[in-house]
Amino acid sequence: MTDTKTKTRKIPAAVTLTKGAEARVAELMSKAPEDAIGVKLSTPRRGCSGLAYSVDYVTEEVAMDEKIETPGGIFYIDGASVLYLVGSIMDWVEDDFTAGFTFENPNAKGACGCGESFMV
Repeated sequence: MTDTKTKTRKIPAAVTLTKGAEARVAELMSKAPEDAIGVKLSTPRRGCSGLAYSVDYVTEEVAMDEKIETPGGIFYIDGASVLYLVGSIMDWVEDDFTAGFTFENPNAKGACGCGESFMV
């Protein structure tokens, strides 16, 4: 009989948040409604390409959601959206005219011209 030890490895999160995205999550949580426990990313069906990115406050955990602890608060990914987002990088970008989350999604096969939605 050999003495073997089971090795545990940390699984990387489905989505990587940049420092800018983490800072924005922290800012959102500092102004969050009292019952908010985190911020959640989902991909509802919307727009001309099929799926869109949506970020909202969340008030309760859902068993199938992915939970990512960031320095500024808890970030959730909708369980039904994880397959569309694996390997994505989420950033927060601000310039003189616009501000918003941006996504580098290796699963997106196309997007609409306005950037509102994507297809997988």
